[in-house]
Order: sequence, then C-alpha cells, then structure tokens
Amino acid sequence: MLLGLDPVLSPDLLHALAAMGHCDRIVLVDANYPGTRGRRLIQLPGLSTPRVLQAVLSVLPIDTFIADPCAVMQVVGELGAVPPVVAEMNAALAKHGAKPAVNLERNAFYAAAETAYAIVQTGERRFYGNILLTKGVVAPEDQA
Repeated sequence: MLLGLDPVLSPDLLHALAAMGHCDRIVLVDANYPGTRGRRLIQLPGLSTPRVLQAVLSVLPIDTFIADPCAVMQVVGELGAVPPVVAEMNAALAKHGAKPAVNLERNAFYAAAETAYAIVQTGERRFYGNILLTKGVVAPEDQA
C-alpha cells in the first residue's frame, strides 16, 4: 500500500499510467467488452467503470491540446442517448476540469481502443460503460 493513492489503482494500472506519454491513450471498458483487443489488458473485476475512472483521474492529466481528449461509445441506434453510466463518467470528468466525452460510433470506438496503450477491463455490467482517455502533460511547477 502507498499513502495518498486511491486503493483502486493497482500496481499494474499505476505502472501503465506512469509509463504512458503525452497523447497516449488508455481505455476503460465494461465487463462485456471484448478484452482481447489492445496491447495490454489490466483487469479490475468487481469495480464499476465510473469508480475506476475516478481513481485514474486522481493521477492522470487529461490532454488539453486536442479538441476531444475523451470519448465514449455511442449507443447503437440512439445517437443522442446518454446512458446513466456515461452521465456518471461525464460528471467525474467535470469534477477534474475535463470536458465531457464525445460519442464515437461503436466500430470507431473499437478501432480507437485497439491503438490504446492499455485497456482496463472493469466489472461494469451496465451497457456502454466504456471511455477512452488521452493523457495530457504535467506543467513545470513555475508554470502551473
């Protein structure tokens, strides 16, 4: 155990977050997501995606240099739908000063996720509990 860290941040997840560079992406996905997609799979069963997102946002800066640093999977057949799990994730993003996630069509989300540095598969059972995050930078202390 370490002081000051959310206990959801497992050693594997902390390593992935620390090893990522600016503009690298990490994707948090639900329990139904095809977990074999991607380069590195980290499993956190029993935890919801919004809970894992809250922990990740406690240490990961979100990119501010690109227009849409966060994306969720669009509900198939319901373009404007915002499932409760997505509303929770957007609330977590807002709490950390990030813009709401944009919607990506299902197959476009899968394609983007396959290029992510890591996939974190949660125990989320609500549909569309998936979010893609782009890592930002930590400014020097004299520029913060």
